[in-house]
Amino acid sequence: MANNQTPNYEIPAEMRDFAEKSVEQARKAMDGFLGAAQKTVDTFEGSATTVQASAKDMTRRTFSYAEQNIAAAFDLAQRMVRARDMQEAMQIQAEFVRSQFESMQQQMKEFGSLAQTAMAQSPVNQAAPTKSKK
Repeated sequence: MANNQTPNYEIPAEMRDFAEKSVEQARKAMDGFLGAAQKTVDTFEGSATTVQASAKDMTRRTFSYAEQNIAAAFDLAQRMVRARDMQEAMQIQAEFVRSQFESMQQQMKEFGSLAQTAMAQSPVNQAAPTKSKK
């Protein structure tokens, strides 16, 4: 009589170790890239005018968010390669999606606030003539 149960495929420990090392190497490479990019940004920063300060703050926030999101993706990859079965992998993925959605919402709120502040402090907005009523 045939057994109707679905076989439980386990990922061999050697494959998990290899995948984990690959993820770690990719993380180190990306950290090196981000570090070089950050140094480039630091090199090109100009004088401390209001517009430049706002752009500088947004650039730094962008890098910060990128680093956070990349770190979260690598953490996901490490957790996924350690998953024992498909159900655990799906649970890890669902948690990641929820967490990233919340993180992205917060990041977009902060960007919106920064943009509003930058526009309000912009020399163009401050020098714009006001309409007078006749």
